[in-house]
Amino acid sequence: MQTALTLPLSAVARGYTWLTQQLRGTAADRNPTSPLADRAAGALLGTAVGDALGAGYEFTHPTPRTKIDMVGGGVFKWAPGEWTDDTSMMVAVALAADEFGNLHDIQALNGVAAQFITWWDSKPRDIGRQTRQVLSARSKSAGQMWARAGKISGRKGGNGSLMRTAPIGLVYLDDAETCAAAAVLVSSLTHDDERAAEACTIWSLAIRHAVLHGNFDGVGDALSVVDANYWEPLLDQAETAECASAFPRNGWVVHALQTAWWAITHADTLPGALELAVRAGGDTDTTAAIAGALLGARYGASAVPARWRRIVHGYPGLCGDDLAALGVRLVHRQVRQPG
Repeated sequence: MQTALTLPLSAVARGYTWLTQQLRGTAADRNPTSPLADRAAGALLGTAVGDALGAGYEFTHPTPRTKIDMVGGGVFKWAPGEWTDDTSMMVAVALAADEFGNLHDIQALNGVAAQFITWWDSKPRDIGRQTRQVLSARSKSAGQMWARAGKISGRKGGNGSLMRTAPIGLVYLDDAETCAAAAVLVSSLTHDDERAAEACTIWSLAIRHAVLHGNFDGVGDALSVVDANYWEPLLDQAETAECASAFPRNGWVVHALQTAWWAITHADTLPGALELAVRAGGDTDTTAAIAGALLGARYGASAVPARWRRIVHGYPGLCGDDLAALGVRLVHRQVRQPG
């Protein structure tokens, strides 16, 4: 597995110039259906359709005979196509990014924290234990939220920050280094855990790379900026495992990432990989949302089945087309506001 992450010599100069050429250079690049725009749309839409697909099977272990479809139901009685806390929190991050143009300075991070509290105040049906402990304090700033997350005792490596990381990869197409830093900062708002931060770094960089280049090589490349001795064997295990039972605790961020990567590397299509993520069982909405973000960034929104895109919906009153448009807007915003 390759471990060389190539960073731009200058995010403002070379990276920004390259991105401008990609998004503005030709009529095709300006078209929201161009390959790069399609993949940017796919990162957010993929999160949502994976989430909604898995929602009806959460905390179960589907049998080989179980039909996997976007049927809703489950523990929380979701409507068909309705997304859960996974996508709702991802949307919160994306809306802050859309407002502030980045996800690494304190104003933008305060914006993410505020979006989380707005979502909390909507009284969501489903919210992870660790996230609930943080958001229940109704912190007024990112600093207060980080402090609250740091005070939580016990196990803190849940999958709740990895599930929402897709927008980070879109905001930093021209700057891999800051993308990695932002992944840690946003993850740490609710998850004061080294492995959660590293998982978000890997996935955010992989999403960024997939949008830019249309492949999954960014997963291996990201190992150069995390603890490769820890993560490389785990990724290799996911690629070679016969079934996802090798990663049974997928509420834990490490097994969640492994489950998502196992599904991605054992199927050739976005729908096929998402079905595998759901069939893995356990925290099905989250593992499929995590997988969906990278799958969408690789294959694009055009790879999402039309019915799924048509019926997917959720907080705060958005639909699949809204998410696709938001994803495209995030990458175009970099052209409008360089640096």
